[in-house]
Amino acid sequence: MDTTSGTLDEALERLHTTGPEFHGYLSNHGPMAVEALVRRGQARTVHGWVDHYVTKLEDVPSPQSPVTDANWQQALGDPRRVTDWTTYMAHQVAERPWREVLAEWWPRLLPGIAGAATHPAIRVGHAVRTLLEEGEEGPRIAELAHALGYWAARHTTMPVTVRPTGTASPADALAALPHVADQHVGVLDGLAQLPRTEGWLAAAEAVNAPEAPEAARVQLAALVRAATHRYLDYGHGDAVMLVHSATAPNAVLRTLPALPTELWAPSLGVAWAASAALTSVYTPDEPLPPLRAGKRTPEEVFEEATAHGDEHAIKFTDTALDVASWAPDGDDRALTAALRSQDLIPRVG
Repeated sequence: MDTTSGTLDEALERLHTTGPEFHGYLSNHGPMAVEALVRRGQARTVHGWVDHYVTKLEDVPSPQSPVTDANWQQALGDPRRVTDWTTYMAHQVAERPWREVLAEWWPRLLPGIAGAATHPAIRVGHAVRTLLEEGEEGPRIAELAHALGYWAARHTTMPVTVRPTGTASPADALAALPHVADQHVGVLDGLAQLPRTEGWLAAAEAVNAPEAPEAARVQLAALVRAATHRYLDYGHGDAVMLVHSATAPNAVLRTLPALPTELWAPSLGVAWAASAALTSVYTPDEPLPPLRAGKRTPEEVFEEATAHGDEHAIKFTDTALDVASWAPDGDDRALTAALRSQDLIPRVG
């Protein structure tokens, strides 16, 4: 990642003067997108991208009352308290090593991965990736506090508990999931249909979820790959929302190296449930025809995402490049899925 100019840190500082949501419920994707842009060699585009993006953002919400060690459970899941939560998390990472704070709060927040359509968890994954690989400068630690605070404020559990006990691969299990009856709904209304969707829980629990930490990590990567590949055929169900069926588990995967290994298997289980839920809520019955795309390098695919400009296309392409990097000879299907997202999601400008 090219951070010699401080581009990422400058962009994060700009974005930290804005709220985590706008227009009532839309998530501020700025910190996630700029992290991906800088990581993928597009640092020169970051400030121009932020200049455009901040025009639709809103101010930081007013604080309500402080979150404390004694009352945090009462404040969990209260979006009105997001600034209180960010302040609390900022104090936490100022007083203790960020890994220690993350290890304490990860199991508390993980069950609420459905909050804000998984965006807070994804934001945590981007923040942790930078801290692990690129250094612990102040704006990056502050970004982790913002991400954790947003997650705490939007903490939302799924309406059904999934306990995987089967033998299916993530790809096979995703393909076997039944779809909810009404897919033209928001995330929460879609998730609310899962308990009454015949066969859904049994299908979700048919996936193999190993308990050994390294096996869980490998299975989580397989889930990210499967969800990325499925987007190529089914992304038209909801071009934006189905992005998160891959980017949410990838955020969890990126966070694993910073967590105690005993948290890896539970993290896989929750990430699977979230990805499976989004798949059932937004996958159409019929696949798209093949996308005829010429051969591209990963760098070329990300350059096209940068020119496209949409934050979801940028983040999904970032995940697709991860998937492609795991295969010795690359992964053309993952890269083509990224191009599909750029085709389906409206361009910026």
